[in-house]
Amino acid sequence: MTPDEQLQLLSAECNLMSSLTLDDASSPIPSMPDWTVEKLVRHVTFVHRMALAALDTPAADGMAKVIARVERPERGPRVFDDYRESADVMFGAYSAVDPAQEVATWAGVGTADYWIRRQLHELTVHRFDAQDAVHARGGAEPDPADPAGAADGVAEWAESFLTRVPLEQLPQLAGRTVHVHTDDGTGLELFVDFGGSEISVTREHRKGDVALRGSAQNMLLAVWRRRPLAVLDIIGDVSVAEALYDGVRI
Repeated sequence: MTPDEQLQLLSAECNLMSSLTLDDASSPIPSMPDWTVEKLVRHVTFVHRMALAALDTPAADGMAKVIARVERPERGPRVFDDYRESADVMFGAYSAVDPAQEVATWAGVGTADYWIRRQLHELTVHRFDAQDAVHARGGAEPDPADPAGAADGVAEWAESFLTRVPLEQLPQLAGRTVHVHTDDGTGLELFVDFGGSEISVTREHRKGDVALRGSAQNMLLAVWRRRPLAVLDIIGDVSVAEALYDGVRI
């Protein structure tokens, strides 16, 4: 996806998160023990402020300097207003920035489009967290994710996060392979190889020890452990799929 396309989806996700109210604040998050909607909203407010701070911090200074510039959100009744204000400022800044501007990222010096993508997928997953909490207490079911955006989120999870997990943390996956395949027209296919000195992810159709198939939304929520593995079709060695699901906790 292009940064402009990601920004459009980010705007929609910000609007959905902004629709939460004080009535939702104390609702527990089903997938995050000891978290409430109020705590979650403070977290995403901090994340938006962090992305904004990355634009104003020399890229070479690193993330520690970025985080040091961030004002932590306060508890209390203003938490939802603070979120809306922070989201608006962040979105305005990234709508105007050159996506190629150098910034600090969690992966070292990168470019501003890193944060556009990271904000989108972080917020999408946490928006489901919040709407799952509302649904659990009798509210509406979560709004669906944009399929292309969800597919991009799965790719980001695999290419930017999974590949940074040390192989020694996943002994049950040593030498095994996984094929990830969305089946909703988004066309995402990933081949994950745990057989080398580090985890390799390539975009290709290739038979693995196990194949995981499903919609981009279900795949995104499953790899981030917001949905059980059972929401996906599993073809092949189920133990490999279970080892991936249980072992990768990013």
